[in-house]
Amino acid sequence: MIFYFSGTGNTKWVAQQLAEATGDTLYYIPDELRKGKLHYTLQPGERLGFCFPTHGWQPPHIVREFIKNANVNLNGNYIYAVTTCGDNMGYAMRILNKELSAKGLQTDATFAVLMPESNVCFSFLHLDTPEREQQKITAAREKVAHICQVVKDKQQGVEELIKGAIPFTYTYVIGGYYNKHLITDKHFWVDEDACIQCGLCARLCPVDDIEGLPPRWKHNGSCTNCLACYHHCPKHAIHWGKMKRGQYLFNL
Repeated sequence: MIFYFSGTGNTKWVAQQLAEATGDTLYYIPDELRKGKLHYTLQPGERLGFCFPTHGWQPPHIVREFIKNANVNLNGNYIYAVTTCGDNMGYAMRILNKELSAKGLQTDATFAVLMPESNVCFSFLHLDTPEREQQKITAAREKVAHICQVVKDKQQGVEELIKGAIPFTYTYVIGGYYNKHLITDKHFWVDEDACIQCGLCARLCPVDDIEGLPPRWKHNGSCTNCLACYHHCPKHAIHWGKMKRGQYLFNL
């Protein structure tokens, strides 16, 4: 089993590579939460993987909600986790492991994969240039191939993370502020002249937070700030805050 979440496609690609290499089944976390029956039993020898993007140097809210509510029955199974990040992931994996341990789960291997930047919510963060995007993706292909081999071999005690120079500050100070104050749908707005009312943003929203045409956010606290609506908009009619930034989607 591989449980994954992805907003712009970076983590989805990583999860797909792992599924192809191991033969394990992919489960999209938002779909699992919609079903509501979060009970899973692994067969002997089956692997359990978690793949998620780093949001504000922490695991995304939706991933943490899934882990909190899921019940997984193990049979001595190998457990691993992979996070994608645009620069570094701080102590995001430490948080994940703490929440997994509360459910009786413990990772045997953890990894981080550097991927193109997609966060447009911080003034000091910028999307990568096309050249830098391709450099990251080229390096990621090699890194993910290595991760696939480690996971296939069920190697234990592996920690290949990109924590950054000041991981505590990233995760618990800057990330703490980000996850408390900026994980919200209140900063999204639509350029109605540019919007073609295709409804794609609502269909892609993992928490069903968008309704109507032109789109409106529900402001009910469900937004996980994945930016799927922003980056997938075919006319770039959706914006976040006062800053106008570009868009990014994973594309080989």
